[in-house]
Amino acid sequence: MEIKSLGYRTDLLLLALGGSVVSDAGDHVVVRTPHNPTFWWGNFLLLRSAIGAGELEGWLEVFARTFPDAKHVALGIDSVDGSAVDEDELAAAGLRIERSTVMTARSVVPPARPNTTSEYRFLSSDDDWEQLIGLTLAANPMDLDGYEDFVRRREAGHRAVVEAGHGQWFGAFEDGRLQASLGLLTDGSGVARFQDVQTRPEDRGRGIASTLVHTASEYGFGELAAETLVMVADPEYLAIRIYRALGFEGTETQIQLTKPAP
Repeated sequence: MEIKSLGYRTDLLLLALGGSVVSDAGDHVVVRTPHNPTFWWGNFLLLRSAIGAGELEGWLEVFARTFPDAKHVALGIDSVDGSAVDEDELAAAGLRIERSTVMTARSVVPPARPNTTSEYRFLSSDDDWEQLIGLTLAANPMDLDGYEDFVRRREAGHRAVVEAGHGQWFGAFEDGRLQASLGLLTDGSGVARFQDVQTRPEDRGRGIASTLVHTASEYGFGELAAETLVMVADPEYLAIRIYRALGFEGTETQIQLTKPAP
């Protein structure tokens, strides 16, 4: 299945490793994650091209037919430049547009101010993975029904992928307390994708995230034999400066269209 966008190509790779079902429907790709039905970006349509004038309603109907029980709408566009559709038309339909920067690195440099007080290691125990759930809820709070259940299901999926040998989940710890985490996963094709770089609010600004990303990157180039590392980042959030300082460069723009559950 040919996907132009490196961001979505690696998204689909990781989703498939985690048990999602990815189906080619010609002018779009259908992604289903039956074990986590409220996971927006595990249950979505990836459109092969930008939405033309007057086509949005039709795609919303396709989504509704494909996911009749879904309360959300999630549409991706397989492009590299962030083109989608007239934003007024999106707003009128209640859709939100998000553009992310797809970043890549073929080598990295150490952080200018590394954190040396934390312990950096893989998540390995039940307690480590339970702490990851708490970290995710603290770092990315959302007032949505069923949000904690979604997080638990997603982290269980991440753990299963790690335990199947497709990479590692890394943590920064202080006296046994998980401060920051990220995943680095691969199918062995030479590309490794970062997932969910996050730090507890009270631990930010201490160089932990940059040290953790660098530690994982060195592991990716070494143990995973990756030639290219991929990171998808919010272009408006300060973390993107951390990735650039380590040697990551923006190469594409990934676009997501969402309509939350009412």
